[in-house]
Amino acid sequence: MPLQKSPDTLPGDFPALRQMSAVFGQDSLHIQGAGGNVSVKDGDIMWIKASGTMLADAMTSDVFVPVDLPQMKAAITAQMPTADTPSSFVIPGASELRPSIETSVHSVFSHRIVLHTHCIHTLAHAIRKNAVKLLTQKLTAFDWAYVPYTKPGANLARSILEVLKPTTNVVVLGNHGLIVAAESVEAIRDLQNQVHAALAVKPDIKDGFDQEPLAAICDGSNYALPDDPFVHQLALTPARVKQVTAGSLYPDHVIFCGIAITTLPPNETPAEVEARALGLGRPPPVCLLVPGHGMILRKDVSQGARVMIHCLADVMTRVPETAELTYLSEAQNFELLDWDAEKYRQALNAK
Repeated sequence: MPLQKSPDTLPGDFPALRQMSAVFGQDSLHIQGAGGNVSVKDGDIMWIKASGTMLADAMTSDVFVPVDLPQMKAAITAQMPTADTPSSFVIPGASELRPSIETSVHSVFSHRIVLHTHCIHTLAHAIRKNAVKLLTQKLTAFDWAYVPYTKPGANLARSILEVLKPTTNVVVLGNHGLIVAAESVEAIRDLQNQVHAALAVKPDIKDGFDQEPLAAICDGSNYALPDDPFVHQLALTPARVKQVTAGSLYPDHVIFCGIAITTLPPNETPAEVEARALGLGRPPPVCLLVPGHGMILRKDVSQGARVMIHCLADVMTRVPETAELTYLSEAQNFELLDWDAEKYRQALNAK
């Protein structure tokens, strides 16, 4: 069936949508790097952020792609394999970019505008074993739902459909982030900020970063002191070290940093840790915690990894050291690492 709308005609509030996208995209408490996405429905076309692009660039770059909304929704309902390949639904000739890997998630909302973020305050709740209890206490003013962790894509879209009511406009994704939905740019901006404020947690910042021994450890190695001193927070107490080395807590960390975080064992050098990883057929750790002192980073670490390490520090300084956390399973970690859609996003980010 031919489309009723043309991708040559943009929604009237598209400039306002781009401006809002850039504002949230430049705020690391809402969105980190190329994470997060926004969509707007205009009849049978849905405009959505392209994979690997950054919402922070929405005012200066072409970051939106038009997709065939009825076909996308039909593929999800019929459980067609194409529902997990959003590029199948790009309006022919409209763009060479790929739609977000979460296009299917946006399509199941009846609301006109959908915003998905990796809100730090949301993550600080969504990674905890008692997440639903905590969220129930703090989101009483909202029509919200919770979805346990599911790999992003069509399966997540179907999981959301199972809990979505016509009035539900806030969805918390376990070990993943936040979705808000509304009919206007102003309404969705306000809703995002209101949920963010309702879940706000003050960071618990520790003293103790020790530069001298870290610099000595890095000497002659492929590791160096980070430019971002905040990431040392992950290493300064035994409890935090235990929390971040026990496993992975959300998808983007796995994609850009690998599984969990690695400590530098006593009496070992970074070169020895690196050699052991390579001997096992694994890439060297992007960073190493030196418990009680701080963190060191590989000199060739990507900008995406740097952003996600800072994100982890942002989250963990807002989580009690006694909190019981929910980690991604081994299978969930490896399905992310072996995912073509994410390999594409990584490749764009590397550029």
